[in-house]
This record gives sequence, structure tokens and C-alpha cells, in this order.
Amino acid sequence: MFLVEDMDDGALKKKLQSCFNNTPQKSTFSIGHRGAALMFPEHTKESYMAAAQMGAGIVECDVTFTKDKVLVCRHSQNDLHTTTDVLAHPELAAKCTVPFTPANPALGQPANVECRTSDFTLAEFKQLKGKMDGANKMATTPEAYMQGTPDWRTDLYSSRGTLMTHAESIELFKALDVKMTPELKAPKVDMPFDGYSQQDYAQALIDEYKKAGVKPEDVYPQSFNIDDVKYWIDAEPEFGKQAVYLDARMYNDRSWKPTLSDMKALKSSGVEIVAPPLFALVTLSKDGEIVPSDYAKLAKEAELDMIAWTLERSGSLTNGGGWYYQTVKDAINNDGDTLVMLDVLAQDVGVIGVFSDWPATTTYYANCMNID
Repeated sequence: MFLVEDMDDGALKKKLQSCFNNTPQKSTFSIGHRGAALMFPEHTKESYMAAAQMGAGIVECDVTFTKDKVLVCRHSQNDLHTTTDVLAHPELAAKCTVPFTPANPALGQPANVECRTSDFTLAEFKQLKGKMDGANKMATTPEAYMQGTPDWRTDLYSSRGTLMTHAESIELFKALDVKMTPELKAPKVDMPFDGYSQQDYAQALIDEYKKAGVKPEDVYPQSFNIDDVKYWIDAEPEFGKQAVYLDARMYNDRSWKPTLSDMKALKSSGVEIVAPPLFALVTLSKDGEIVPSDYAKLAKEAELDMIAWTLERSGSLTNGGGWYYQTVKDAINNDGDTLVMLDVLAQDVGVIGVFSDWPATTTYYANCMNID
């Protein structure tokens, strides 16, 4: 309601206002990005449950592995120092790849630390508690380093953050009756890791769904590594049908431009779904309106489905929305523009789903527009 009331007056605002009294219904258009990471510690049981309560029809577990090669839910193999309380456990913090070194404010040198899931066994990993992602980079103590939550998020719900294995997330998602979108994260360790190859890793992810009896149509495995996606297409074709290529080419290489031949090549290789960041799918018209980008048009022409990421991850939009809105920032000047962006993605670009850190927003829009 806050976002709708903040919109500029017009037909879209009136339509969304008309749905205030609707009963929320689950929608696969609404994808819980790391759960409900705007206000709950990401990739925790509590965050996942919140996303499902908000009507997310699909929820994400980013997948990496521990020292004993157990798959766990973390956004990165090396983010434990910002997303958990590992630094509050001195005996574990000492095992980090880079143990905590205090900042030197006089010299302007930030603190240095890096803690990986691969630094710890599963039993050690399970001793940790999830916290809101953030750090005070100029801290001189581990305690101060952990106090870095952005001011547009909250620590209100971070008193309990239950970390999960990938297998545990599967059982939780089954109980919550949501579909699943695991992302195979790029290892920070050299591969193979103690004999564990990249293909072993990609296969282990699928094996846990097969072991749990999850139907392939309920899983959308993702990776930024196109070789992972192609591996699933070839080795596990039933799961590979919904494998998602997370496309980072437009920001890894600023000179990269989409072409129809490239999109068709992805399609012919078996890729059915591409997922770039929000900004890659939109641009501004000569009149300053948000419209589909060349990337979006070419992907559609090649008959590729599209998913966008990530809504509700930018703080206030009053100053243009930052990184996620960079191609349309001149048209973004209030928080209600979140829903303008969402409407263009749904109606004009034609995405099949949108990741959100607060999936109530995407659920509300989908319900109001009768999107399943």
C-alpha cells in the first residue's frame, strides 16, 4: 500500500489501488530472492518462511559447499563474515581464510577478513547464526565489524537466523508448497576441491532434488556459469528444461551488446530461460518512458523466457534507484516507481518471474493483474 500510494497518479495506480482488499494468493511470478532479504537474514529458515508467507511461489537457495563437501545455502562461498555471526565465535573465526585484521582509521585502511563455508565442516557451519548482510569496514574490533546493516534495512528480525543445508531447504520448501530455484554459486576455492570437480558439484545439486523426490518441473536450477547450465541440459535433461542462465555479460563487459544470433545460439544449445539484472531489460524511450531494451526484444524474438532480478534491493528510489535502475534512472524519482518498473517488466517485456527481496510486492502486483 505504501508503494501504491507513492505512485504518480494514473491508470496503473488506480488499478493497483482497486486491489487493496484482495486476498493474497501465491504466484510463481513472485520469486523470493534469498528468501525475504530486505528485512530477514538472507538464506535462513526465517527468511524463507517469510517469503512463502508473502506469496512467493518460488524461493531461492543459493548453493555452495562446506569443507566436508556438504551443500549449504549461502549467497557466496566467502560471505560468512558479513552474513553470519562467525566473528562472534573466536575458535571458528581463527579458521577463516583471512582472519580478522582491524582497520587503521589513521591511514584510511579498512578491516580485512574473509570467511568461507569451505573453511568449516557442516557441524561447525551449523554453530553459526545468520545476520543481516553488512559490515562496518572501518571497524577496529570484530564486534564493531558485524554492525553494518544498511539503514534502509532493519535488524528487527535478526535475533534468530537459522542456517540451512541445501537438503534442509528442499524439505522446508516442500512443506511450504513452493517451487525451488537453487543457484550454483561459483567456488572461491580452486576446483577440483579435494577431488570434488565442478561437474561433481553441479550433479550433487540435482541429486539432492532427486533423492527428495522433487519433480523436475518444480525446480529452476540457476548459474552464472553457462557450462553449469549446459551440463544440466545434457546430463539431467528433465531438470535442464528449466535451467536458468543468469546473464552477467552486460556488466562484466561494458562493451558487450546483445545480438539475435547470440540469443538464438543460446536457444539452440538448449537454454530456455535467461535472467539478467533489471536494468538490462529496460531502457528509456525518446519521451522518457520506460520501455523494453534491445536485449529484451532480441531474447523474445529468439523465444527465450526471461526472469529479472532483483526488486526491493535498492533502498529509496528518490534519487534514481542506483545500480539496478541504471538504464532508466532519469525516470525513477519515487518509491512508487518500483511498481512502474514491475509493470513494464510484466506487461511489455513479458518476464515470467521477478526476484524480490520483499516478495509481498511482486505477489501483490501479480494477484492484482491476475498473473499466476
